[in-house]
Amino acid sequence: MPVLTRDEAQTRAQLLDVQHYTVDLDLTTGDETFESTSVIRFTSRAAGDTFVELKPVTLHSVHLDGRPLDPASLDDNRVPLSLTEGEHELRVVTTMRYSRTGEGMHRFTDPTDGEVYVYTQAFMEDIQRVFAAFDQPDLKAVFEVSVKAPDGWTVLANGITEQQADGRWQAAATPLLSTYFVCVAAGPWHTLRTEHAGLPFALHCRRSLGHHLDADADEIFSVTKACFDRFHEKFDEPYPFDSYDQAFVPEFNPGAMENPGLVTFRDEFVYRSAVTVTERQTRAMVIAHEMAHMWFGDLVTLRWWDDIWLNESFAEYMGYQTVNEACADRFPDTWIDFGIERKAWGYDADQRPSTHPVAPDPDAVPDTASALLNFDGISYAKGASALRQLVAWMGEKDFLAGINTHFKRHRFGNATLADFIDNLASATDRDVHAWADQWLRTTGVDTLTPELGGDETRTTVTVHRRGSRPHRVAVGVYDRDLVDGRRLVRRERVEIDVPQTEPLDLPGPRPALVVLNDGDLTYAKVRLDEESLETALRGLSGIPDALTRTLVWNSLRDMVRDGELDPHDYLATAEAHLPEETDLAVVQGVLLFARTQITDRYLAPDERPAALAQLTALARTLIRHTEDGEAPGLRLTAVRTFIGSATQPDTIAGWLADGTVPGGPEIDPELRWRILARLAVLGAVDETTIAAELARDPSATGQEGAARCRAALPTPEAKAAAWSRLFDTDDLSNYLFTATAQGFWQPEQADLVQEYVARYYPAAIALSARRGAAIADAAGRHAFPAHAIDQESLTLGESHLGDPTVTPALHRKLVDQLSDLTRALTTRKP
Repeated sequence: MPVLTRDEAQTRAQLLDVQHYTVDLDLTTGDETFESTSVIRFTSRAAGDTFVELKPVTLHSVHLDGRPLDPASLDDNRVPLSLTEGEHELRVVTTMRYSRTGEGMHRFTDPTDGEVYVYTQAFMEDIQRVFAAFDQPDLKAVFEVSVKAPDGWTVLANGITEQQADGRWQAAATPLLSTYFVCVAAGPWHTLRTEHAGLPFALHCRRSLGHHLDADADEIFSVTKACFDRFHEKFDEPYPFDSYDQAFVPEFNPGAMENPGLVTFRDEFVYRSAVTVTERQTRAMVIAHEMAHMWFGDLVTLRWWDDIWLNESFAEYMGYQTVNEACADRFPDTWIDFGIERKAWGYDADQRPSTHPVAPDPDAVPDTASALLNFDGISYAKGASALRQLVAWMGEKDFLAGINTHFKRHRFGNATLADFIDNLASATDRDVHAWADQWLRTTGVDTLTPELGGDETRTTVTVHRRGSRPHRVAVGVYDRDLVDGRRLVRRERVEIDVPQTEPLDLPGPRPALVVLNDGDLTYAKVRLDEESLETALRGLSGIPDALTRTLVWNSLRDMVRDGELDPHDYLATAEAHLPEETDLAVVQGVLLFARTQITDRYLAPDERPAALAQLTALARTLIRHTEDGEAPGLRLTAVRTFIGSATQPDTIAGWLADGTVPGGPEIDPELRWRILARLAVLGAVDETTIAAELARDPSATGQEGAARCRAALPTPEAKAAAWSRLFDTDDLSNYLFTATAQGFWQPEQADLVQEYVARYYPAAIALSARRGAAIADAAGRHAFPAHAIDQESLTLGESHLGDPTVTPALHRKLVDQLSDLTRALTTRKP
């Protein structure tokens, strides 16, 4: 099926001016399909040929200006149109298929109560699965949507909806929108409403999750209102839509989607079980991220997909910064979590062969298939880091002035990177164009390394840069506390520009620790000088500031990945310092890297049991340290780590049987499935136990937990059945596919699944071609045999990269996975 190219989009945009869509959807015609009618009013600036896109089960009729066109003219996803100059009306009547992969109109039956829900995810090319459209971001139009839905359902849309006398739901006409923002969500929603700033606000979720949403509604509404108010302090343009609904929907692929007036979130954000404050902070950040899109993305939209980073980097930066400002009472420092989690995502992506500039050359994004590959750690985390550096460099006042000029000039229209940079440049004397060339048009991660000199009275710091970007960084200088030698105190913090014109000259003797990029305002890998590294390994928990500790932990992480620090030393440092760590985000980030990367990838298989024993011992220590109940999030994190690292079943099986960890927490549904999954890996449960737990928890989350456990059972029969479900049939939803894939490959079962490693590549290639981009992403991300760290597996994988039948989405994932495999092999070498 052809994808839209940039050249085709430019040609069509020059020809057409699209004014209005009238869309009618009938969701009452069965479980597999729905009826869709779209009427498009548009003007052709000249006589010419073009096309409209759609992906129907059946194309019933096409009428152009009342004249019927042959439905058989549909060629893949395109109906050709020959136009005269002037105004036109196109009417298209189709039957469309519901999706099980989160693309187009997704349909979900809640296993808890049998209720059915549908919602659209129209991103990139998927509105074509819902109705016929001129599907490109720079052909904005007004949309009027009506929906016929089953009795008892509520229909949500971009505008306020009302039920009509005939039972249909009519949504208010929208302002000018791109096609990929059109959203409908229908079902027997549990809804909570309020009003703020004269606008209706609402939360929606499945009925079976209603009491969980009720429990968190005050927090979600509070965060939403606080961020809304903060954005109105930052931006001159008022919120541009008629309402603000947030719908938590099932089996959603991204974290959330910025549909104007109707933001959709994955409903894992409606917490069924205990979570940590950092998880709540993540939800708050996503709320703020999507709200930032209402201005940057929705009000002002990219012209073509090469500028997708503008949407995502801006929203990522604003999400963290705005929560940090507006919700400081709940979440006091979001940038710590950004530094330990999101930034690492960007660093990793930027060191793979698939790296690309934050703002790629337009020739690198020739079509929608290539554009889809750029939703990664570079467009989000690196781009946000670059913007944070830009704000530090030009000042927030000038940055916001430039942003507000951008909104004013392009409201309800489209803009490019050149427009964005010009508008920023209008607000400052700084050379923003040169900054953009150096930061946005280049790839890779700079590395900053200090060299210390001087004598007993003075210390000089020379910063060596491997890379090409300018950096505005702070240098943190720390001495040992004279009273408590385990603690460090900051002597001073000095901001400098890199490259330097001269070394930094500091009074006083050589410090115990020098940290470049103290405050984490730039995007670069940081190395420590030899004495500072020794101080860090011995005294990391004594550094007074959590963000500085994050910087140092990231430095150690990068050194492990680059083969400059023994993974055992990282584990030993974690064992020594995490019991003293006070910031939960730091603890979670360090434990996650230790558990998923060091034990499973960077250590040889014969070293893994001892490493897991270290982690369980560390988790026990953290559990003991939290017996007073003062740090429930840290205790929950320790319990999760203990479960995931257990090499013997007795303790966690006892917790499951007792329904609690001694001293808490209770074993809630999330922990029950987590324990069962680990027991399945260890061969300590069977199908009977899994089925009994599913009967106890038949929810959607329970279905996923059971699928994960069944795939993890260490028997040939279980692996064969799981493999068949993954690759031989196409009836697993996106979430059940992911859960099954997560259970299948286990390092403890390497011999059992060895035969499937070679089978993976042809199976994944065929599956991706059949089921599309969302499943291709899951097949490359979750179903890849990441445990197989050996040269034979690397050679096997590389041999399939040249297969012309590999879809772009799967190819990108395979390139990244094989790059990570290469790094792991290099790290393991003595």
